[in-house]
Amino acid sequence: MKFEGRCWRFGDNIPTDRLVKTQYVFEPMEVLAQHVLEDLNPEFPKQVRPGDIVFAGKHFGQSSGRAIATKALQATGIGCVVAETFARTFYRNCFEVGLPALEAGLNPGFAADGDRVRVDLATGEFTNLTTQTTIRGAAADPFLVDMLEAGGLISFAKNRPEVFR
Repeated sequence: MKFEGRCWRFGDNIPTDRLVKTQYVFEPMEVLAQHVLEDLNPEFPKQVRPGDIVFAGKHFGQSSGRAIATKALQATGIGCVVAETFARTFYRNCFEVGLPALEAGLNPGFAADGDRVRVDLATGEFTNLTTQTTIRGAAADPFLVDMLEAGGLISFAKNRPEVFR
């Protein structure tokens, strides 16, 4: 599972309420996607493109366990989200909905906002195409990669019921 796109850089301790404001949670998904992370970077919902990659610091997705935050982030079309650490519920919700996520203790200077980057979840390889720098981190768990390839937990369970017996 490889993803390539623009790096969108965000910091530490970003709660789900900053990903999706509560005033929008009952709106259609296409409306939600127009407001994702707008408080932190107003250009994000306007300029994000399919395949772009969100890089964040510690505790990304903390606070609420609402899966709507991961679904809205996925609806922007991003390829994956990479963070130093995720809130556990947010991390599980990513895989449940089929949004690739990878914890990686990357040096914050590895990729600047706007750099072109490539992430390979299966190998843990990160390449900054702008600076031609490659580093290797921990790969995603193969079980979780299988779940992502199936399109999320529901599709995975339908295709592999033996795993849940």
